[in-house]
Amino acid sequence: MNENVADLNGIALAYMGDAAYEVFVRAHLLRNGLTKPNKLHHRATHFVSAKAQAWLIEQMQETKQLTTEELEFFKRGRNAKSHTTAKNTDVMTYRISTGFEAVFGYLYLSGQTQRLQELAEWCIEQVERKQNETKIK
Repeated sequence: MNENVADLNGIALAYMGDAAYEVFVRAHLLRNGLTKPNKLHHRATHFVSAKAQAWLIEQMQETKQLTTEELEFFKRGRNAKSHTTAKNTDVMTYRISTGFEAVFGYLYLSGQTQRLQELAEWCIEQVERKQNETKIK
């Protein structure tokens, strides 16, 4: 698939990226002993919701986690014309999260598995850190 990734639109990349990122999140939750479906789903939303993904992309930009090329794919996803509407969030947050997913789709489809894993693990760590800070307060 490597050669055609650059030709894919942002929505198609986000479609793939949503699934690719979720695999890392689900594996993380199972490794941490969560096995009940309701708990798994509830906990997963902390990582995969549009709000969480928008927050993560903001953190990535602040800490310069993304390469120039990854930023371009983020913008492609963010700026893509989607014909679906956001369920539980505003349009801008939804568009930013689509950009987040497009980055993961790009990495997955271009075969950059090590970078994909690195970025997914970084994201999971950020969400876990934020959750722990919230519990401490």
